[in-house]
Amino acid sequence: MSAAEPRIGGEFYHVRVKPGEIAEYVLLPGDPDRVLKIAKYWDEGREVSFHREFRVWTGIVNGKPISACSTGIGAPSTAIAIEELARAGCKTFIRVGSTGAIQKGIDLGDLIISTAAVRLEGTSRQYVIDGYPASADYEVVLALIQAAENLGFKYHLGISASTDSFYVGQGRKGFREYSWSYSEKILSDLQSMNVLNFEMESSIIFTLASIYGLRAGSVCAVFANRIEDKFGIVGEEDAIKTAIEAVKILYEWDELKNIHGKKYFYPTLLRIGR
Repeated sequence: MSAAEPRIGGEFYHVRVKPGEIAEYVLLPGDPDRVLKIAKYWDEGREVSFHREFRVWTGIVNGKPISACSTGIGAPSTAIAIEELARAGCKTFIRVGSTGAIQKGIDLGDLIISTAAVRLEGTSRQYVIDGYPASADYEVVLALIQAAENLGFKYHLGISASTDSFYVGQGRKGFREYSWSYSEKILSDLQSMNVLNFEMESSIIFTLASIYGLRAGSVCAVFANRIEDKFGIVGEEDAIKTAIEAVKILYEWDELKNIHGKKYFYPTLLRIGR
């Protein structure tokens, strides 16, 4: 086993998959149990591996391969998943998560489709300079928008903030009411900047995808609105359905690009057709 790229029996050490065992299109929930919720909407599927926080399934939807891999909570484990899944052949990543809104008028159960993310986590700083943007791929964003429209789900489009800390880093009190100046100002500062929500993975997914020439997007169900002091576990199934529908759309668009010899998707390709 190479220390530089550890594998066990040909499998990547953490996600425990081999090249060829997963699809090029991969959904990335944080929660391992959400992988099962995703797979139930596929035409067929099987568990490839389950090691630590990384549960991997591969299946078929509309006759095309699709995979899902849980990342656990936060950027460090998510970066490991991206690194190893990319080595295994994945090219398009869509985060399927939950989030807390920080703007008024965003209801519980709504979806937030991220166009970019504020890099408040530390992992991306191990890869790029502080000014490097964490931007979603425009094709994935468009596909997620089209998917939400197709399914009739209410969604919001904008910038998210990704943190390493669920509590103090998102402006909540720590144990024994611990706080400090950064924590006391972060929520109101980001709200003033028109950031839509807090979550914990999108920025590292976007950053690594940009570095490696891959595609990435994110759709999250709103479980909380911090400004309106609301909380409820709703919208998870809508986020899942939207991500799967987006994969179907991306397959169609990618086929059109191949037929017409184009590197990038643009709307006129839909009029030209096959």
